[in-house]
Amino acid sequence: MKKLKVITALCLVSLFAGNTFFAQSSNAGLTASEDRIRSADEGLAGEEFRRGVQAYYRCAYNEAIMQFEKALSYLPQDYLILDWLGKAYYKSGLEGSALNYWETASDEGYGGLLLKNKIEIVKERRVTGQTDKGEIRISESGSFDGNYNGNMVFSGPLSVLPNPDGTFWVTTYNENILILMNQNGIVIDRKTGPVNGFDRPVDIIRLSDGNLLVSESAGDRLALLNEKGNFVKYIGQKGRGPGQMIGPQYLAQDSMGNIYVSDYGNRRIDVFDQDGNPLFFFGGRQGNFKGLKGPTGIYVLEDSVFVADDHMGCIYEFDRSGNYVRDLCEDKTFTKPEAIRFWNNRLLVCDVNRVIGITTDTGSLFEYGKSGNKPSRLNCAVSDINSNLIVTDFKANEIYMMSEIQELVGGMFVQIENVNASNFPNVVAEIKVENRNRQPIVGLSESNFYLSENKRSVSSMKLVGAAYNNTFTDITFIIDRSIQSSYFSEQIDSAVREITEAMNNRGTVRIISAGRIPVTEYQGNGEGCRDFTSTGLKTPVSSEVAMDLAFRLAANDLVNGEKKRAIVLLTAGTVTNRSFNDYNLAELSAFLNNNSINFAVVQLAQGSVSQEIEYLLDNTKGEQYYVFRPEGLKPLVKDLIDIPEGVYQLSFVSALPTNYGENYLPLEVEVYLLNRSGRDESGYFAPLQ
Repeated sequence: MKKLKVITALCLVSLFAGNTFFAQSSNAGLTASEDRIRSADEGLAGEEFRRGVQAYYRCAYNEAIMQFEKALSYLPQDYLILDWLGKAYYKSGLEGSALNYWETASDEGYGGLLLKNKIEIVKERRVTGQTDKGEIRISESGSFDGNYNGNMVFSGPLSVLPNPDGTFWVTTYNENILILMNQNGIVIDRKTGPVNGFDRPVDIIRLSDGNLLVSESAGDRLALLNEKGNFVKYIGQKGRGPGQMIGPQYLAQDSMGNIYVSDYGNRRIDVFDQDGNPLFFFGGRQGNFKGLKGPTGIYVLEDSVFVADDHMGCIYEFDRSGNYVRDLCEDKTFTKPEAIRFWNNRLLVCDVNRVIGITTDTGSLFEYGKSGNKPSRLNCAVSDINSNLIVTDFKANEIYMMSEIQELVGGMFVQIENVNASNFPNVVAEIKVENRNRQPIVGLSESNFYLSENKRSVSSMKLVGAAYNNTFTDITFIIDRSIQSSYFSEQIDSAVREITEAMNNRGTVRIISAGRIPVTEYQGNGEGCRDFTSTGLKTPVSSEVAMDLAFRLAANDLVNGEKKRAIVLLTAGTVTNRSFNDYNLAELSAFLNNNSINFAVVQLAQGSVSQEIEYLLDNTKGEQYYVFRPEGLKPLVKDLIDIPEGVYQLSFVSALPTNYGENYLPLEVEVYLLNRSGRDESGYFAPLQ
């Protein structure tokens, strides 16, 4: 047995060493004895390295760190091992340690620009956290021409409605149709409306019930569609009375479900209830207000209704009852203001060839970007799920994709998350695609990816899955067992029951009680929580709660769960003295973010949560909910499911020799989206034979 083990180790020497930086150096000048020692070290390092890669892909990051450190003890100057050790620390949330290892390798010339870019992005995220995008500049990252190679793809684009999966609807005024496009500008569906078709469609919005609403300017009506874009019914008709319109333009809906329509022909705003029944209209003379002259764009923000007037070149503010409040922007501020949307805490308005942001408190303007000097008439600018701005240009018959200049220069952050080679040569790789600010990129198709092994294109590559399409989520509850939270046992019980009921027995539920020592109390489906009661928890109430250990325990279980996964903390909002004694807040938030784990808080008591919990909320994806909020806690599950995830699964057939599973097989991925791109390199081992 000992002889067999030595032979296996020596077989791995040359195969593993050929893939390491260290082995690329010359053996000249070494004695025979020194060469044998180094060969033995390389063999032992190869065994540990292989175990480390396998542990990494099982998401056992602590084990992977241990194996890589063992491998590094045999080959201290092997920069491939250093790179993988950095990856394992990064996934564990210890970004400082990861950067130290990556910088050591990079300083010696390993990794080139790819590793330098990774280091730069991770450093930037650690310093800036959730960046303030107040004074950003945008630039065109790509455009879709309505006339492609002499063929008309679309004509007269006016308004855009983004979808959660990265696609977006566009109203085409000249064609009288509604088109559905993907992130690559490919038209994947066309909707002509009812039997008689749309009649000059202008705007499109998504209502609170998921249905779509389209304004028909020449038809003097609104068309209600289902979420698939199929016609349901008409709302309104031509005329000047309540519920009647002449040339309806843009649309909005408030939190009560009421629908607002800018009625250009009648110079007013028409208001309908959520079922399409007329309520009232406003916009006429009121005191010093002379009345609307040419209402176009409209947006409802909390209790305020903002209306653009292209005749006066300004924006007015009304309350939801239609009472005039003020001029947000004075006359002649704009030339021809069109659609109003909301982005980056500002109203977003298109004005001829400019995209302008407006602060709602002072009315100050900020120019985000412009279309240049060519003939343009920008009509609508709206942010999509990937934080791009989709802008329609009616006159140029184009649709522009605009992004932050920093994003265009820095590119996308691409990571090979996992490689499953258990059915080698059939391999499945998981690729995570984000921008520089941790925001996932969704809506990519197979054509956006290029996979290669050892710089040679793989064969039979297919996109087999995308996490943003998942319709359920794993949830791990952390129940705060502090003295303060113990007074809310009934609220805890009702919250767990209500949330798990909303999961509809889809996804895995885990319950962790956070006391002095966190304990996993339950794991299973939601049905098992139907009669949940906190009196059955094994962990006693404590004056000291190891909240950091509870988060680590919860995350360790979730990393191998569904791609949509979340931690839900039930707490009175306070923390104890030793709540974050072993892991600091930056490490915890990095651990969650780097493993795509979302975070939400159910507040059991009124008031604000502690600064520590607030920090985790601000630096992860998730929201805060009050246990007695009027709409209940069931929407929390949908909110978590709706959080976008930029993880993709791609299958391919490998052509690399495995040498019975002992070769390290390099894998590269490049992702392209319009004028943006990103790249990553990794590797894997085939099963031993």
